[in-house]
Amino acid sequence: MKTLPVVHYTDAYLLAPTNPITVNLIGAGGTGSQLLTCLARMHQAMLALNFPGLHVTVFDDDEVSPANLGRQLFSEAEIGMNKGVALIARLNRFFGTAWKAIPQRFSRDTLSGMKDEGAANLYVSCVDTAQSRFDIAAILQGYAGFRTYQRSRPLYWMDLGNSKSTGQVLLSTVGELKQPDSQRYQTQGRLPFVTEMFRGLLEQADAADSTPSCSLAEALTKQDLFINSTLANMGASLLWSLFREGILFHRGFFLNLHDFRTQPVNIG
Repeated sequence: MKTLPVVHYTDAYLLAPTNPITVNLIGAGGTGSQLLTCLARMHQAMLALNFPGLHVTVFDDDEVSPANLGRQLFSEAEIGMNKGVALIARLNRFFGTAWKAIPQRFSRDTLSGMKDEGAANLYVSCVDTAQSRFDIAAILQGYAGFRTYQRSRPLYWMDLGNSKSTGQVLLSTVGELKQPDSQRYQTQGRLPFVTEMFRGLLEQADAADSTPSCSLAEALTKQDLFINSTLANMGASLLWSLFREGILFHRGFFLNLHDFRTQPVNIG
């Protein structure tokens, strides 16, 4: 018997949204600052195609330091500013958007003071520690049974992470999303969280040195200059496929920038 290819169909709301798709970007550092620019470009493209576009809220409690210049998208004039505030102010002026920055850590306490408790259709995490991912997973797990039809209904979580020259992107669903009937494909409505698939590896990851760098030269000994921008662009391409094609054959990838190799992660 022939095995059908395993795919995931995009939730129907994202294919014909009546309002801008809401995005919570968690972390505005090396990868987050690059990905935010990709989201702004995606927003402009969606508007040109007569879609409502995106509305992004950035969460980050960190300030711009001299070590961030060059590898992250900040200028010398922004040293001392909150990262999310600096990026959003610049992008809103450039693209004419009305996106928001929350200069706080993404947490239950932060969300409790926000309208609709900070719910969004899409969560994108660009964080440094495994514990941050477990905290995000715990918050999103509470949304798993949240199946109303309000416009901010949580649907997906995309996590991006990297070491010096390697990284990964993984897309997950918040709970199980309804899939259409198909005779050509085997559909999968639930894509497990990164914290489920790689729990053991994540629990070991925080044992590594995560001390902040004091200079750009020191930072470059820990992360390659282009690992963050490469991950961000490829992750944005995955999101673009989710929005525009309506079907995914892969839910992410592993990247080795040193050897210029990528390995896709299949749906099933």
